[in-house]
Amino acid sequence: MAANTLSILKPSVNNLTARIFVRAAGLEFEELDVWGKKSTPEFLAKDPADLTPLLEEEGLPKGSIWESCAIMAYLCNKHGLTQFYPEDPGERAMVDSAMFYLIGTFYPLLARATYPTLGFPQYAGEVGTSDADDEAKAKAAKDAEAALAGPLEVFNTFYLDGRPFIGGDQPSIADMRVAATLEFLRAIDYDFPAWTEDYLTRMEETLGEAYTEPVADVRGYVEYVKSQ
Repeated sequence: MAANTLSILKPSVNNLTARIFVRAAGLEFEELDVWGKKSTPEFLAKDPADLTPLLEEEGLPKGSIWESCAIMAYLCNKHGLTQFYPEDPGERAMVDSAMFYLIGTFYPLLARATYPTLGFPQYAGEVGTSDADDEAKAKAAKDAEAALAGPLEVFNTFYLDGRPFIGGDQPSIADMRVAATLEFLRAIDYDFPAWTEDYLTRMEETLGEAYTEPVADVRGYVEYVKSQ
């Protein structure tokens, strides 16, 4: 077994984030596609949340950890990867804040807007899982899409604020999380502001194969669902 074993589902935002990171960091890892293999007693024994990506590594107290942001932060801390997760407390706080803001505010809207098209299960309690008619469900998705503009602009005006990346001159783990998330908005042909396209281009050009190789799986899936 490699030093790090990463169980993943290829057409997933969270999984794409971790897949970009381990490649960009040059870490030794084994990638296991667990499509159709989750929810088993064996998988749940090490991942009771039944979530991916799942990192298995000897240095972890219970041998495994899930959630892409936690995985990246842990590996940065363990291997001293301060180029991705700054040592300076203030700069690190900005990276943490950007990730927390994304998963707490931006991502729920993105999920409501894109999951119906992507064919992903929606969260319990949402309009999409209710007995509402198709028209109401479609309106909820469009309302969520419209609501993305404000939180998206926060990344531009606050977290980037004229810098090429949230991490400054090079991508941080927050940048990887943001870029991976934005890729999924292509499923609904989201009208990206110009700065967003420029940002995604910078991410891909800077990270090279570490970005283009795993993102090809996501882009392929997005093109597939759009063709249906």
